[in-house]
Amino acid sequence: MSMYGRDPWGGPLEIHATDSATDDDRSRNLGDFDRAALSRNLDETQQSWLLGPTEQKKKKYVDLGCIIVSRKIFKWTVGSILAAALLAGFITMIVKLAPRHKHHNPPPDNYTVALHKALMFFNAQKSGKLPKHNNVSWRGNSCLKDGKSDDSTMFKNLVGGYYDAGDAIKFNFPQSFALTMLSWSVIEYSAKYEAAGELTHVKDIIKWGTDYLLKTFNSSADTIDRIAAQVGKGDTSGGSTDPNDHYCWVRPEDIDYDRPVTECHGCSDLAAEMAAALASASIVFKDNKAYSQKLAHGAKTLFKFSRDQRGRYSVGNEAETFYNSTGYWDEFIWGAAWLYYATGNSSYLQLATTPGLAKHAGAFWGGPDYGVLSWDNKLTGAQVLLSRMRLFLSPGYPYEEILKTFHNQTSIIMCSYLPIFTSFNRTKGGLIQLNHGRPQPLQYVVNAAFLATLFSDYLEAADTPGWYCGPNFYSTAVLRRFAETQIDYILGKNPRKMSYVVGFGNHYPKRVHHRGASIPKNKVKYNCKGGWKWRDSSKANPNIIVGAMVAGPDKHDGFHDVRSNYNYTEPTLAGNAGLVAALVALSGDRDIGVDKNTIFSAVPPMFPTPPPPPAPWKP
Repeated sequence: MSMYGRDPWGGPLEIHATDSATDDDRSRNLGDFDRAALSRNLDETQQSWLLGPTEQKKKKYVDLGCIIVSRKIFKWTVGSILAAALLAGFITMIVKLAPRHKHHNPPPDNYTVALHKALMFFNAQKSGKLPKHNNVSWRGNSCLKDGKSDDSTMFKNLVGGYYDAGDAIKFNFPQSFALTMLSWSVIEYSAKYEAAGELTHVKDIIKWGTDYLLKTFNSSADTIDRIAAQVGKGDTSGGSTDPNDHYCWVRPEDIDYDRPVTECHGCSDLAAEMAAALASASIVFKDNKAYSQKLAHGAKTLFKFSRDQRGRYSVGNEAETFYNSTGYWDEFIWGAAWLYYATGNSSYLQLATTPGLAKHAGAFWGGPDYGVLSWDNKLTGAQVLLSRMRLFLSPGYPYEEILKTFHNQTSIIMCSYLPIFTSFNRTKGGLIQLNHGRPQPLQYVVNAAFLATLFSDYLEAADTPGWYCGPNFYSTAVLRRFAETQIDYILGKNPRKMSYVVGFGNHYPKRVHHRGASIPKNKVKYNCKGGWKWRDSSKANPNIIVGAMVAGPDKHDGFHDVRSNYNYTEPTLAGNAGLVAALVALSGDRDIGVDKNTIFSAVPPMFPTPPPPPAPWKP
C-alpha cells in the first residue's frame, strides 16, 4: 500500500506502507534526495527546515511611526542632538562663570556735547519766577511786575518769557521766531533729542516761551485788536539818561525802574510770526490735547488779526532800531504753512500757495539776501517747509505748480551754499558770509546749516540720493558736509582756534556782552550806573553763561573778546535757537533721520476717500 504526500521541494512524495529496503538503500536514497536539494535554490523558509533556526539579521530601517528612516541616519541624528546639547550646556556654563565686563556707550560726538550746552543758554535767559531746577546758579527771579508797572496797557500780567540778549528787553518778534525754530527742530528730530536726553528739556524751554506769548494777547478770543509787542525799553538816542534796559547795566534781579509795554494795533509780521510759533508748538505738544488746542486756537486768532490789520510792527517805535521788519508777506506764507500743518484746514494751504503772496515776499526776484533765513525774513524757511509736503505727500492739483516752484527754489538756494558757487563769499577760514560781511554773522550761518541738513534728510527720506545744480548732480552728503564745516568753524575749527559757543572747548569768549553774566552774584545791588564798572571791566565775566553763541567774528576771521562791543560778544535768542536746531540735526546716529509723519498728524488725506459701495440689490 502506498500513499502520496506533498513533496516540500515541489514533487510528489511516495510513502510505502511496507518498507523492506536496507539501511544502505535508505542512505543511497537520501543521498539522491540531498543532491536534488542542492541542485536548486532554496528560499529562507526551506533553508530553515533543513538548517534549523538561524541568528536574526538587524533591520536596516527604523520605524518611528509616522516616518521610516535609515538606522544609520537615525543614529547620526540622535548623536548630533546629544552632542549639540552638551556643547550648548558647556557654553552656557562658561558664559555664566566668566567675569562680566560693563559695555560703555561711546562718548557723545561734539554736536551732542554742544547741544547740551546750547540749550542751557535759554535757562539763563528766563524772566519771571524761575522753576526750582533751572540749573543756572547765578540767576534768580526777576521782573515780577512786568505789565503791572505800566498803567497805559491793558496787559497786566506779562511776567515770564525770555530776555532777548545781553539786556533785559523782551522782544516778541525775535522771541517768536526762536520758538518756531525750536519747535520745528523737535518735530523733525524728536528721536535725536530723546537719544541725547534733552527732549523734556527742550519742550520745557518751548513751553516757557509759549506760556508767555499767550499772555501778550487775548488768547481766549476769536478776534483781537492789539498785541503786546515788547516789554522794556532800550532807546538811548538824543543823550537820554532815563533809566532803561540799555542805559543801565544791572542784573535783571535788581531792576527797579519802570518797564513800559509797547502795544501794536496793526502788526501783520509780528502777529503772523507769533501764530507760527504757537501753531508749531501745538504739534510739539499734540499729546497734551488741551494745551495743544489752546495753542492752535491762539494761533488762528493771531493769524486772523495779522490779515485783518495790515502793517509792520516796527514802524514808529524803537523796534525799528533793534529788530526792524522789512515786510510781512514772508510771515504770511510762513504762518499759513504752520497753521495748515497744525489744523489741517485747507484754507491755510491755499493761502500759503497763493502765487501773489510769494511774489510780494520776493520769491521770484532774488536779491542779495535771497536764501538767507533770519528773524526778519522767513521766506527760505517757508519754501523748505512747503517742499516737504511735495516730497512726502505729492498733493497734486491745484498746489503742484507753486509747490514745484518752491522746491526748485529750495534746490537753487542749497546750491548757493556750496563753495563752488559764488553767491556768497567766504572768509579765509571758510565761514560763509550770508550777511555779506556785516557784523554778527553766526546767527545766519547756523540757520543755513540747519536748513541744509534738514533738506538733505528730506531727500534721503524720500529715497532721493541728491539734487541738481544746473547740469551737475550733487549727493546729499555734500549738503551735510557744508553744514558740518560751518558748525565746526563755530565750535573751534577756525584760524583763531576759538569756540564761539561759551563753555565748549577750552578757548571761548570770556567777556560776553551780558549783564547777568558780567556782574557777580554777591548780594550787592548796583544801581543803574553803578554796574557800569562791570561793563567796562577788562576782567573775565564772573559767571559763565554756558551755551551762549556770541555774535561772531568779522569778515577777516578776526574777533575781539571785548564786553562793550556787542557786534562780537553778544548772544541772542534767535541765534541760539538756530544753533540748537543745527546741532540736533547733525548730532548722534546718522541712521536716525527726520520724523516723516508727525508734522502731518492733523493733515487730512490729500485726496477724498471714495464713497462706500451701494447696498446689494434686493428684489
